[in-house]
Amino acid sequence: MEQLGFWEVQVSPKVVNVASVPQRSPFRYPGGKTWFVPRVRQWLKSLPAQPKLFIEPFAGGAIIGLTVAFEKLADSVVLVEKDEQVAAVWQTIINTEGGAEWLAERIINFKPTPDSIKTLLASETSSVRDLAFKTIIQNRVSHGGILAEGAGLLKNGENGKGILSRWYPATLKRRILDIATVRNEIKFIEGDAFQQVNKNLDSPDAVFFVDPPYTASKKKAGSRLYKHHQVDHEKLFELMSQVKGDVLMTYDDAEEVRDLAQKYYFETRLVPMTNTHNATMTELVIGRDLGWVR
Repeated sequence: MEQLGFWEVQVSPKVVNVASVPQRSPFRYPGGKTWFVPRVRQWLKSLPAQPKLFIEPFAGGAIIGLTVAFEKLADSVVLVEKDEQVAAVWQTIINTEGGAEWLAERIINFKPTPDSIKTLLASETSSVRDLAFKTIIQNRVSHGGILAEGAGLLKNGENGKGILSRWYPATLKRRILDIATVRNEIKFIEGDAFQQVNKNLDSPDAVFFVDPPYTASKKKAGSRLYKHHQVDHEKLFELMSQVKGDVLMTYDDAEEVRDLAQKYYFETRLVPMTNTHNATMTELVIGRDLGWVR
């Protein structure tokens, strides 16, 4: 046990090899949860029965929800996202007939140069599809994939390739078309996380994976990463304590978060992860019964 604050939090020693996890999302998403995929598999398989509904109310890059859909770990998946740019991508791929194919071809046919990229990013968009394409480009050429205001474009990038160092059109096309093959198992909703949780509050067959912007602690790390970073974390903990189905949350490890977990009778575990600089860090996993965490 590792002493943290005024009570103890169990630490899981196992670090997940991200390279072993299938990459499903077209996004480079700040705070993405690819490293957490094996943990979600463990959690869902530990439940008495397969969930009828898997809800990710802060979807973002949606790697968890996508994995659940691809691996059929729940009967159906609901992704919820408030950010209009991110939502445009999911609306186009999941909710729009032919949208995934359109977006994939637009990406393949785009000729990226510093000038064409800057022209595109400065342009107005007249449709959800156009906003989706613009968002994918911005996500790929911005530092850390950050879409919030103030995020600069890549300069040196990978191997000195600069603004194009994260541009992999064939890979993006494949991921988008792959998602289209499971879109009948996914429902995307552009909207507020709290509203969607409330709608499924009394369903014992719905489970929730909650990965909100990390702004509960004094560090407020998520405030510079996301447009919609303001979250009432106390209200969120209170709401999740009331759901009839199971719930799993991830947060940065902070005293404020552990206080909320204790107040609303959740268990906590520290789980190691590797960040983008290959340094091992820990995040706090929160749930009702975390006996499955190893």
